[in-house]
Amino acid sequence: MAVSARGADSLARSIKAAGINRLFTLSGNHIMPVFDAALSAGIELVHVRHEASAVHMADAWARLTGEPGVALVTGGPGHANAVSALYTAQMSESPVVLLSGHAPNRQAGWGAFQEMDQAAMAAPVTKASWAAGSAAGLAADFVRACRVARSGRPGPVHLSLPIDALEQPADGPLPAARDYAQLPMPLDGGQAAALAARLARAERPLVLVGPRGLTDAGRVRVAALRQAWGLPVVATESPRGANDPALGAFAPVLARADCVLLVGKRLDFTLQFGQAFDSACVFMQIDADEREWARTRRAVGERLHDTLLADTHAALDGLAQLVVRGQPDWLAEVEAALAYRPPAWNDARGTDAGLHPAELCRAVQQVLDSHPDSVLVCDGGEFGQWAQACLRAPHRVINGAAGAIGSALPMALAGRLAHRGAPVVAMMGDGTFGFHCAELDTAVRYGLPFICVVGNDARWNAEYQIQLNNYGAERLVGCELLPTRYDRVAEGFGAHGAWVAKAGELAPALQAAVRATLPTCVNVSLAGLPAPVVRQH
Repeated sequence: MAVSARGADSLARSIKAAGINRLFTLSGNHIMPVFDAALSAGIELVHVRHEASAVHMADAWARLTGEPGVALVTGGPGHANAVSALYTAQMSESPVVLLSGHAPNRQAGWGAFQEMDQAAMAAPVTKASWAAGSAAGLAADFVRACRVARSGRPGPVHLSLPIDALEQPADGPLPAARDYAQLPMPLDGGQAAALAARLARAERPLVLVGPRGLTDAGRVRVAALRQAWGLPVVATESPRGANDPALGAFAPVLARADCVLLVGKRLDFTLQFGQAFDSACVFMQIDADEREWARTRRAVGERLHDTLLADTHAALDGLAQLVVRGQPDWLAEVEAALAYRPPAWNDARGTDAGLHPAELCRAVQQVLDSHPDSVLVCDGGEFGQWAQACLRAPHRVINGAAGAIGSALPMALAGRLAHRGAPVVAMMGDGTFGFHCAELDTAVRYGLPFICVVGNDARWNAEYQIQLNNYGAERLVGCELLPTRYDRVAEGFGAHGAWVAKAGELAPALQAAVRATLPTCVNVSLAGLPAPVVRQH
């Protein structure tokens, strides 16, 4: 006797039809039907140790591959654990789909096991958030989730999966592959030409691109537009905005721009709500969300001259087809500012207090330079800022404009899955390591070797520096950590560990980590310096 397909089977087939072959997940009562259906559908389950890690992995996967990253967690507390990580994905404009188990629809409002309004909880940090209404609608629900996540300004979407909808019969045709695609939002060529002409007349024009300009696909487009126009085109994704150390001495030249085109870039706190620019600077804006124009007008008033509707990648592609003759001297000045790093960093050395962050990064750069597909993952905090300023790699993922810390270790596992043969290096502080160090267990179980470099200064250094500067040395409190042997913690999870207390020990430890078939934690005694401030002299 034939058994009817369940809602869970319909969902799994819909996931497979989208071209998605891997889910990042943590098991739980409400999603066991999906686990069973995924097995039948040939979908890999990467089973992690914390629900937020599943979202961080899906986020990194989406940024590195361009396809939606899908996290699957159980309901109630499992869903609540996952929601915090959605904010990082939201601020990085990452197309993530969070699938959460849910109490049954038939018991709605009765006080069912782990019943809560999950859609409302996720709504502030997603583009859309809802609970499936029936088994028959699950396939279409997933289609909608993928399309919303990818379209316009990409971002996370949440779909709750009531367990009775997963278990009930659900026969019906699968959606077509085209149904999952993003909705097109092309650039109007005629309007764009007028905008480009205004830029060409400016003496110091500048194009600023949002986080989509720093995905792998986005970086190619940014470079193509810079080449086509001969104008400075700069993408930003750091909460430090123009003061991001990865942008070198950019802030002073940003302040001199007389005409700025914002492409998918919000005029928000990262640009000091417009105060980072000269008071006479005029603006133009291309965005997938018309509401962003109101934000910009609130900041700069009538200095916002032109607005166009298009998604970031389509806008960059369309603009590159237009002819704009830039100012070579201005382009050279901006590029020199972006590339500038203080010469003293080249020779910086540590003290008895630990290695200098720039000294550590010089050794790590040799690892990243050893392969054409190397992956760099950077967390936040003071050490994370040094890493972002000093290191470069073909593939790069940072914690992003959310400013949250703790994502680097799980993100590195997604980087390893996306680029199996290349070195993957995650740079994080000792405070950050504590958030998701159990994912070393996940890396060991799945055979995902990567290098976790921990800058160990035995404190929450970002907050330490705030207290020191604002309140004085006698008012330091709540920022102390132990100089823990995180390398031994890694060994406890079955990974490798290396302790580096002297500069001469660093390169051998990193080279051993590159050759290792297991993940390796390189725990480095670090001088607790503030984040770098890059100024040209």
